[in-house]
Amino acid sequence: MKLAIIGGTGALDSWSQVERAAITTPFGAPSDKPRRIEIGEHLVWFLARHGDPHRIPPHRVNYRANIQALRTLGIDSILALNAVGGVRADLEAGSLLVPDQILDYTWGRAHTFSDGGSAPLRHIDFTHPYEGPLRRRLLDAVRAAGEEVVDGGCHAVTQGPRLETAAEVKRLARDGADVVGMTAMPEAALAREAGIDYASLCMVANAGAGLEDGPITEDDIHVVLKGCMHRVRSVVEALMQLP
Repeated sequence: MKLAIIGGTGALDSWSQVERAAITTPFGAPSDKPRRIEIGEHLVWFLARHGDPHRIPPHRVNYRANIQALRTLGIDSILALNAVGGVRADLEAGSLLVPDQILDYTWGRAHTFSDGGSAPLRHIDFTHPYEGPLRRRLLDAVRAAGEEVVDGGCHAVTQGPRLETAAEVKRLARDGADVVGMTAMPEAALAREAGIDYASLCMVANAGAGLEDGPITEDDIHVVLKGCMHRVRSVVEALMQLP
């Protein structure tokens, strides 16, 4: 397995950086130069989805360049770290969830390599967007790390960067969503087009709009995510130790 992690730079705190790769793609520059990091005795690539510093909003991320850059590096598996809101009432802030389905509500994003240019037109099967061996290994790693995890769930993806309205969260629940984020699409579909196994570890940062009293604040979200990071790092380290 040649693994890359896509996420925020907060995940990097306890890992050493070995090198950075300057990569150009036909789709422009990736969000940041991929970093090769050392996790125990293993080397993996890391890509900061929103850049470093964190500055690129979800709808402006160059998803095609990011996936193409990792494909250029020979990556065959991507672990995506996603901050999400809970749509299901029982998903408390700080919960970890490994989704198995997607609902895509995004628009206007460059979402395919089959754009009418030189790339061949492909109609990929996306029935089960998270179904490869990496997802199964990720679940094993979460358990090996001693963490609780929700196995399965539908990940709704909205345009952002604003959070959802209470009415939108009610609609998402009716549609079958369990969590809602802003970055899983078109990232997951592009990885499928590129032939890269893709799995997601979702960190529930807050209850969805209208599910709790009071506003959702960025400060509260950051506090929860910071608390999740050491758990996420232990899961990744356990993943690298699996036979």
